[in-house]
Amino acid sequence: MLDLYRRVAVLALSGGALALSVNAVAQDAGTAAPPAEPAAAAPVSATASEGGIEEVIVSARRRDESIQTTPVAVTALTTAQLDAAAVANIGALQGAAPNLLITQQPSGAAAANVSIRGIGFADVEKSFDPAVGINVDGVYIGTSTGQFLDYFDIASIEVLRGPQGTLFGRNTIAGVINIQRTRPTGEWGGKFDASFARFDEVGLRGVVNMPLGDTLALKLFAFHTENDGYYEDYYTKKPRGGYENENYGASLLWSPSDSFSALLTLERQEQDFDPVVASISQTGDVFCAFAPPVECNRNREDDLYEIFAEDPADGQYNSPAATLQLDWDIGPVKLTSLTSYRESDERQLMDVDALSTDLYVFDRHQDYDQFSQEFRAAGNFGDRFDYVAGLYYFESEYHLLQYTKVFGVLGAPLALTQDTTGKSESTAGYIDVNWQFADRWRLSGGGRYTKDTKETLNPLLAGGTNAEKSWNKFTPKVSIDFRPNDDWMVYAAYSAGYRSGGFNGRGQTVISATTPYDPETVDAYEIGFKSEFLDRRLSLNMAAFYTDYQDIQQSTTVTLAGGVGNETIVTNAAKAEIKGIEADVTFQPIDDLIFRSSIGYADSEFGDFLTSAPVGTEVRDFDLSNVDLIYAPELTFALSGEYTVPISWGNGSELRFNASYRYLSEYDQQIAADPATPIPPTGVIVVEQNDPRLRSDVQNLVDASISLTWGMQNNTSKARLTLFGRNLTDDLGPQTAFTVAAFPTLWAFSAAREPRTYGVQIGFEF
Repeated sequence: MLDLYRRVAVLALSGGALALSVNAVAQDAGTAAPPAEPAAAAPVSATASEGGIEEVIVSARRRDESIQTTPVAVTALTTAQLDAAAVANIGALQGAAPNLLITQQPSGAAAANVSIRGIGFADVEKSFDPAVGINVDGVYIGTSTGQFLDYFDIASIEVLRGPQGTLFGRNTIAGVINIQRTRPTGEWGGKFDASFARFDEVGLRGVVNMPLGDTLALKLFAFHTENDGYYEDYYTKKPRGGYENENYGASLLWSPSDSFSALLTLERQEQDFDPVVASISQTGDVFCAFAPPVECNRNREDDLYEIFAEDPADGQYNSPAATLQLDWDIGPVKLTSLTSYRESDERQLMDVDALSTDLYVFDRHQDYDQFSQEFRAAGNFGDRFDYVAGLYYFESEYHLLQYTKVFGVLGAPLALTQDTTGKSESTAGYIDVNWQFADRWRLSGGGRYTKDTKETLNPLLAGGTNAEKSWNKFTPKVSIDFRPNDDWMVYAAYSAGYRSGGFNGRGQTVISATTPYDPETVDAYEIGFKSEFLDRRLSLNMAAFYTDYQDIQQSTTVTLAGGVGNETIVTNAAKAEIKGIEADVTFQPIDDLIFRSSIGYADSEFGDFLTSAPVGTEVRDFDLSNVDLIYAPELTFALSGEYTVPISWGNGSELRFNASYRYLSEYDQQIAADPATPIPPTGVIVVEQNDPRLRSDVQNLVDASISLTWGMQNNTSKARLTLFGRNLTDDLGPQTAFTVAAFPTLWAFSAAREPRTYGVQIGFEF
């Protein structure tokens, strides 16, 4: 296990060494050079534009540039948009960007299932890597747990679609969600809000900025949210599925000169939650033979909100983290060092069969830590050539202990069934360049070389079985763009993506635990244009893409020699093609009214998808080529409007109306054969569709808010009162679903999406 104190010492020593060097240079140079933002240091920002849409500055390519001149399919959300919508967490992004899907994973703490352009991976086990990179303040979060973040202290969010392997690394084959939190301001100020909503939801959030002399600035932040849950126990009628979250910490910014800054952030995220799921088992599933009839054959709408499991469920999550960012502008080169350490300790006791019969209960304990170090340099040679280059190191370690009871007597002890330790190490070097080789023409490109090593140890198997495997990959990217005038840009791009291989942390045989699965890769092709019309009153950005998806890492139910029955493991099962089109539109007909819309269409289909799985006591060959990819809706659409009415209560006082509509077409949530699939006596079993219980219904989500903001104390502070509603049409249904085994299915469960919720939010800032 990595040592927290050793990591904190590394942070301190790194900062001290570079600070001494900077001070020496500053003293020799006399007056420091004017300040310059280092690459990727600034979050998305919007600058005013007379009579038109505000210009949005993004750091999608580790450079600060206008979104309209960035040859990347990117959607940016600013602080004003987030505040106006009264959003609560990262899940509200779903549908706000084309072809983006985000659901909460019920079997992990603050865990997110994220999919972009039909590529995602839904699992909370630490042995598996996400397919979408979630970066917070430039730091990659290596597991899905801890990704379902609170919005309050967010400065900006960028959703980058398509593989981002060159600048953001492995495990970004689908894209990146780049989140920047606010930095200390160096001035006295604060921002607070309290919210109260349905299901006894309470949110208390605060950020305080204060100066500490001429060179130090401090930011303190603390968030508390709690909810009784929107499920109901069928038998006791008590609410279930509640949670209590705490997130608190401090950021210290040291700026001894205009050319150097050091930002240290220490934080902790804690969660206590009631992990529950709903039964979607049906006649024919093995567990329904042991359960009361009322608990099977439920519908997948309002029935999902009733829970049967009588055993107490319990979940805890505790995750401290430290990040140190050093930025040094030495004139022609801007240097950045980003050091981060994060650990988590989680425990989850869950009756996961979702029935009252205590048939399958697990008590899972997982410890995880990660350390990363990135050194980055950015600069230019003349007016026509600029670059970003860097070195990256990442290591992580997890330990899983799982106690399980299957067909156990109520109250019987759980037995230790899993004891796995896994280690991961990744090193990389990258470079990305822009070359304006002709007037209005620009060529961009680069590449990243990555080497990954993973190791697994399972002492329960054969007296202690361990294995190690390494992979390496070069992921290039190249694009060309042309600006025929100041309002248009067209571009074409190719990029490669790579997601590391690994070992099955839940493998329970020597073969399944020590046989690695290989990396999966994508080759992505994209053409697009970005444009502005009507004196910057209308912007239209569009992209068309084609993705060749190879060696897909897919959860598969198998029976292996020396096995203990059915096992669900990850294998390289298939290939797929995904093609589609997407658009972002912003229209501001008058200064106080703005509309935003996004639409994404993705057509995805497997190529050859052949696998073997048990049918009763016999292992048979399956052809799954006709089933749908998971978390891959064909159509996503969003439309929002915001209207601001200035009022005369004071400078900056206003009334703001905000409404949005999001549409998501149906999508599957797991690869699992339809139980009604015909089983021929011999030969390959052809599966035409996944189990219908795994298909989400069409979603039509309507949100709205009304905010009153008014100036106070000679307009040095302001207050805000917001009335909000989420899912106002009460669109009920599943957000995740899972079946266990097949032919026969043992049981099936689902988690429901949030029903209609409404509340009030009170805010104050100075």
